[in-house]
This record gives sequence, structure tokens and C-alpha cells, in this order.
Amino acid sequence: MSILQISSFAAGQWVTPGAGARTISSAITGEPFATAGNDALDVQAMLDYARNVGGPALREMTFHERAKMLKAIATHLGQNKRALYDLSFETGATQSDHLIDIDGGIGTMFVFASKGRREMPDGHVYLDGDVEQLSRNGTFLGQHICTPLQGVAVHINAFNFPVWGMLEKLAPTLLAGVPAIVKPATNSCYVTELCVRLMIDSGLLPDGTLQLVSGGLGDMLDRLGMQDVVSFTGSAETALKLRSAPVILENSVRFVAEQDSLNASILGPDAVPGTPEFDLFVKEVSREITTKAGQKCTAIRRIFVPETLVSDVTEALSARLAKVTIGDPRKENTRMGALVSNGQKQDVLEKAALLATEAKRVFGDPENFEVVGADKEQGAFLPPMLFHCENPDTAKRVHDTEAFGPVSTIMGYRDIPHAIELVNKGMGSLVASVITYDPEVAREVAIGAGAYHGRLYFNNRDSMKESTGHGSPLPHMVHGGPGRAGGGEEMGGVRGVMHYMQRTAIQGSPEILTAIGQKWVPGAAEVKGSAHPFTRRYGELSIGETLYTEPRVVSLADIEHFAEFTGDTFYAHMDDEAAERNPFFPGRVAHGYLLLSFAAGLFVEPNEGPVLANTGLDNLRFMKPVVAGDSINVRLTVKKKTKRNDEYGEVRWHVTLTNQDSELVAEYELLTMNAY
Repeated sequence: MSILQISSFAAGQWVTPGAGARTISSAITGEPFATAGNDALDVQAMLDYARNVGGPALREMTFHERAKMLKAIATHLGQNKRALYDLSFETGATQSDHLIDIDGGIGTMFVFASKGRREMPDGHVYLDGDVEQLSRNGTFLGQHICTPLQGVAVHINAFNFPVWGMLEKLAPTLLAGVPAIVKPATNSCYVTELCVRLMIDSGLLPDGTLQLVSGGLGDMLDRLGMQDVVSFTGSAETALKLRSAPVILENSVRFVAEQDSLNASILGPDAVPGTPEFDLFVKEVSREITTKAGQKCTAIRRIFVPETLVSDVTEALSARLAKVTIGDPRKENTRMGALVSNGQKQDVLEKAALLATEAKRVFGDPENFEVVGADKEQGAFLPPMLFHCENPDTAKRVHDTEAFGPVSTIMGYRDIPHAIELVNKGMGSLVASVITYDPEVAREVAIGAGAYHGRLYFNNRDSMKESTGHGSPLPHMVHGGPGRAGGGEEMGGVRGVMHYMQRTAIQGSPEILTAIGQKWVPGAAEVKGSAHPFTRRYGELSIGETLYTEPRVVSLADIEHFAEFTGDTFYAHMDDEAAERNPFFPGRVAHGYLLLSFAAGLFVEPNEGPVLANTGLDNLRFMKPVVAGDSINVRLTVKKKTKRNDEYGEVRWHVTLTNQDSELVAEYELLTMNAY
């Protein structure tokens, strides 16, 4: 078999392996498979290319344009994922593992593309939070905005997920408008290289947007500045070394880490044998031990069960693990493949030996197990290994040693406070799960353990059919954890994008804030349109365009008719004496929804036109009651525009209702879809 030459992509050029290249062996056969690395990479040229070419090109695009780009890339990768599958087998991963890594990574890009279109503006400035009134009359206001950093993101990824690990960082980075230099772990960099080639060859990425280092980074991190970001996944030891580098500290370079994690799962005291929760727990734990041969940052390393159920869980879990077929991951009947390398296999055995000083191995003998379709001596194969620690209160190794493979330890707890105490001994994890049908157990764990874990996953008979699993980070939710887990946060929807943007407080007049945020702020100049705004297409409307209506008097007959017609005969609308006893009303008052209906009647253009649909109201508030004889006027202003597709866009209107004394009666935001 010929040796693959794994290249880097630097400053727009593919660079083949050179001085300092390292040989990579197949996880299945142990034979040399590829070579990667080149100590002669011009890292300064790579940084300059990203900052001076890629960055400006991305920042010229709007959030929506970048989101469309992500969607197109994800679609392209999805059309070519078979090639990624075929190559990824050499890492020891099974087809089921590919679905997590490759399909999961592509799916993550789709989610960020969707969130970029739906939750971010079709502009260059992201508004973070509401406007703050900093002066009495509202002429001096404040607003937090986020804009892209003008540097480069350096992504240092782990070996276990060569595709997902890259794409889950790359998606929010590109959506933010920041170019990336990706450095995968050398052991599996050949899969990452193929994925990068697919993206580069697609022509969908602007020049300088994405670069790849297959091998070592050299002194790249020593050349970073305050506009750059380092996002790292790997060991705590390496994370400490990187984050404490003088340049990182001196220049306040943003450093996001996801590192060692002693994740745990708790079986609730209610989940006894025979319940759906007990069976679910055994299934989840078994899956987390064997998926990717246990090489997952979210895998369950510590298993906490009621002391009275230790034997039951051990027996049930051992029986399920005994059915796992270990072997060549390319075979359809293989349930668990190899570890990524023989070096990783040796590391797992050494860590398992440390665990054995405090816990007894109750399942899985690394000297005596069967491998189907491959040579277990040459390949990086291990069996699932289950330990039992009788004294978790005094043990240390089981709470601080992560054997990054198919290894986990069972421990008993007396009650839920004891379980919380034990699970927190891990000093910070990415995820802890609780399998229980008792909501009070879930609440107690959330309050007692939440501060120690980045994610708490609860599951039971109600959610088990649709749940995604203990070990599945989702792009919608934060992935990270405190303490030992690194203290970083990735993904989490738009929260993940914020890692690559600067939050800035801007202060000024309503006109200034409107111009910066492209969102009309009350008090800013109003624009008078040439015709009724509902007769104007999306592209013809201007931010600040305003319509004032004629007044309408609200009569007692209106109030009574509305009450009879709708069935809303609340006493404040029908009984003067009762209403007067209410501290909020002077007597009988008009229904709030009657006022909204009258407002619509005042500003709606009834004829067929570019307004396609009213899609909702936001932030509705009633400020002052309206009594019979009062009149209302409506002001309708274009507050914000968001293009949805080539046919229509969303218009957000700021609507105010005032009475005959110009007092504010009600306020809300109206959403319409207007033809483009």
C-alpha cells in the first residue's frame, strides 16, 4: 500500500510533507499509512494571508451571506461524505462512529447556517441586548454591539473527531466573519485534510478564509495578537502549556479550551430493575463506553448508582458489553473498532492500571478478548473495561484519571446529596447525566451539581425515544465545562459566534444608534414615505419610515359589543363599581385587544399588495387604560428589515398607540412578511 502524503494548505498553496514529517500508522493494522508535517511552513505568511486577505473578504459579507456560505459548504460536504467515510475507517472508527463525526459535523454547519439567517441580522453589526436609556429624556442612549475580530482564529483539534471537531469550531468562526487556521491532531489529520480539500475545491470560500496545518504549528502561537483567538481541544497538560505562553498572556489572546473531563452518569434511586429508566441507563452507559472505542470527550467515565443496585447494574452492564463485537471497523457486524493508534492503546492501559489501584476490574480483560477480522496484536484494539470502586469517598484516581478509551468505573451512593458530592469530585466536566423519572431528583441534582458541569442531561421514559444521548453535544447548546474541563464554551448557537467577536458599548443619540445598528430607535428621525407603507415592497421601505393615522374614538357601545362578540366579559370592562375598586382602573375600560383591533383598522391598507402576512406581535405592553370617550392615534414605523429569501423579507414595525392627550396607551412590534 502506498503511503499517503498529507499536505498543509498555507497562504493559498498546498504544501507537501517535508522536514520534520511524521509517519502515521493505521489503527487497524498498525502498519505505516501516511506521513504528515513540514517544519518549513511560513507561519507568518499564513497569519498575514488570513488577516489581510481572508478577514477583509469575510467582513465585507453580511451575517446572512456568511450563513448562506455555510449552508452551501455543508451541502457540498454531504454530497461527498462517502469519501470521508472510506478514509476514516483507518482511524479505527466504525460506520456508526462516522455518523457522529462526519454527519454530525455537517449537521452542525447546517444548524449554524440556519441560526445565522434566523437570529442574526442581514448586516455587519450584531445588536446584543436592548437599548439602555442613559438620560432622562432619551436623547442619550446606550447599546451593546458585536463586530468581528480583525485577526485570525487558530483551531487546535483532538484526534478523536477529525471532521466534527473541525466543523463545530469552524462554523461559528466563519459566521462571525473571522478566518481560521486549522491544526488537527496528526494521528487522524488525513481525514481532516480531505475535508479541507473538499471545501477549498468547492470554490465556496473566499481566499484566505481557511488554512490547514498538517503537523506542528511551529512558533505560530508566539506571533498572535489581541485580535486573534486560540480554540483548543485536548489534554489539560497541553492546554495549560499553551494558555500560559507569554505571548498569549501579554496580548490577552482569547483562549478557549475544552480538555480532560471525568464525565459521569447517575442512576436515580427510583430507577430500579424492571423500570424503563434502569434499562435506559444500562443502554446509555454501554453506548458511551463503546462508541468511538470510548475516545470521546463526553464519554461516561464514572457511573454512580444506589449502593443497593451496584450488583444489578454491574451484572446488566457486563451482559450488554459482552455482546459487543470488536474488530475491523469496515465489517458490518463490528460494534466497536480500534483506538486511533497503538500509542493511544498503551496510554489507556497505563491509565487503567492507575484506576486498578483503587478499583477492581469486573469486566473486560485486555489480555484475553476476541477481535474479528483483524490482528489484535498489531491493531490498536482493546475490550470494554468496567471497574468497581467500593470506597469512592476516599478514592482519588477514579475522580482525576481519565483513561481515554473504553473504560468506566461503577461507584455506589447512599442518597442524592451523596451522589452530588461524588459527581462533583471530578472537579468540572463537560456533561453529567441523570436517568430518573422523579422531577425532584432532577431538580436537586441541577441545583447541587450545575456549577460543576457544562451540561446536565436528564432522560427517562418520556424523552428517551427522541433524546440525542448523554454523549452528543448539540450546536444549539453550550459545549464546554468548568474546572478540569477547561472553562471554555463552544457552540451554544449565537453564543458560540460571540467568541470571535468583540462586544462594544456604544453611546449616543437615537439617530447615531439607528445608523450603527440599522434598527430604528425611538427618538431617531422619521421618514415620510411617498405612499402608504403597506403598498410598498420590501426593498422600497426605509428604516424609520413612519405613518400617522387619524384618531378613532372608543365608545361604550364598542366596549360592550367587543365583550359580547368575544365572550371577554371581565368585570373591568362591564362593571363600573367593581372596576373602580381595582387600583389599576378609573372605572370601566376598553379591552386591550379591542385597542389592538382598532389600531389595525386604522393603519391597514385593505387592498391586495406586497404585505403577504402578519406573522406576529412582540413586546406588547399596555401603559394606560382607555375609557369610553377617549380617542386613540397610531404611529407605525419601520424598525428593522430582515431578508428571508429572494421572494420576501420580514419587516418589524414599531407601533405606538396614544390617546387624545398624547399619552402612550400601548406599544408593540408588528411582524409582517413583505414581497421582495
